Amino acid sequence: MSLILELWDFLRVRKKFWLAPIIMIMLLLGTLLLLAQTSALAPFIYTLF
Repeated sequence: MSLILELWDFLRVRKKFWLAPIIMIMLLLGTLLLLAQTSALAPFIYTLF
């Protein structure tokens, strides 16, 4: 949790709010790929990339 707060403080202090959507998309894609490794949907998800 402290990592998220530290990242938020960095974005707020340095005025780098444009990085927030990029970080969110990267986390969503990483989660999707992590979940796809063990599911039956893996062949369908990998065709997207």
